Amino acid sequence: MVIERLENVSIAQDIVIDPSRNAVEIVGVSKIFKKSKPLTHRLFKRKKEHEKREVRAVDDVSLTIKRREIVGILGANGSGKSTLVRMLSTLLIPDTGQVRIFGYDIEKDERMVQRLINRVSVEASFFKMPGAEARAKIRSILGRLGIPKDRIGQPLEHMSRGMQQKVAIARAFLTSPTVLLLDEPTTGLDPRSKIEVQNFVRELRETHDATILITTHDMDEAEALCDRVAIIDQGRIVAQGTVEELKQAVMERTERLTPVTMNEVFMHYTVAHLITDADIARYGSWEKAFEAYEAQKEDESGE
Repeated sequence: MVIERLENVSIAQDIVIDPSRNAVEIVGVSKIFKKSKPLTHRLFKRKKEHEKREVRAVDDVSLTIKRREIVGILGANGSGKSTLVRMLSTLLIPDTGQVRIFGYDIEKDERMVQRLINRVSVEASFFKMPGAEARAKIRSILGRLGIPKDRIGQPLEHMSRGMQQKVAIARAFLTSPTVLLLDEPTTGLDPRSKIEVQNFVRELRETHDATILITTHDMDEAEALCDRVAIIDQGRIVAQGTVEELKQAVMERTERLTPVTMNEVFMHYTVAHLITDADIARYGSWEKAFEAYEAQKEDESGE
């Protein structure tokens, strides 16, 4: 049952927080994974050291998030945004650099950090919380997320992906986290459900004094919800600022006289080559020029 899956969540208490500190400080953080070379490459290389290659999932990232900010990390699949969130939530340890949550180091003060943060995912495992008060809170949260009362008692596995995502978000809200990490929180939700979740995120910030970091590749969501955004590409943050600041910067760089969209901002910063009017004329549209240069990057990085 949904309500049973949401029981036994321990709420962070008696934690001393200095309100003058930044909520999140990421300083020079990198994370490298070892991956196997493609088979065609290994056939021509006999030495063992050639069988693995280094992949910099996160590459020298620095970012500061102030208390009560909603900050978006925008990136394509494989850009490094989810790896960054896993490090913030202590699920991964950085190879280099430092991460602090309200001054607490994620390695030295791991237990304390875990009490300050919560991360939304749609995994099958859920913590539990006893008591009638907890059940009332669960029903209230699920109701505010648009989950019908007659669905609350149903088995989680019988729910749609969108409904399961709402339950995952409700679980995170139960702990009243000081820092909430939302890793693509509205993926799989219909437009109405997406708006309900976005409204609830704003409410959480206002009523619980929460700082919220969201990863997404939904530009409309980032524009509607985030105070600031950081764009990550190939493990590096290539741009950060408010939506309006980034739009203005792209207009100036491309010498555009008409307003640009966040999709155009994203595409501008996630290609190695700055797309020009000549590129647009050559390929027929900004989107097709972007796709061409993305394909070029993949060819250049191929082993």
